Amino acid sequence: VQLQASGGGSVQAGGSLRLSCTASGRTLSAYAMAWFRQTPGQDRGFVIAITPSDDLFYSDPAKGRFTVSRDSSKRTLYLQMNSLKSEDTAVYYCAAASGWTVLTSRTTYNYWGQGTLVTVSS
Repeated sequence: VQLQASGGGSVQAGGSLRLSCTASGRTLSAYAMAWFRQTPGQDRGFVIAITPSDDLFYSDPAKGRFTVSRDSSKRTLYLQMNSLKSEDTAVYYCAAASGWTVLTSRTTYNYWGQGTLVTVSS
């Protein structure tokens, strides 16, 4: 699976942004999918994940503001981010796992997209 992330950009605090992650080679229906984010000097941190049965897992910063969905027919995963804050500024990465135990761990994921930068200005 090759993943391509897009949709990053600059937004004012309080605004919204939707990121997309498009897969080539296979559909996403059998994979657990996730978004991680990373700021300079920090480890890549878990944001949100969705399983093939559409169970959702949220990090604390994402609860109530972010949601994830996927369109398997289009091989696309979406991250809808609302009420954005300056601390959400980061490079966002999508990831896919063909098998999983701990969905919040980077090591679970076999495939990664390139990052897309989100900048939130206050």
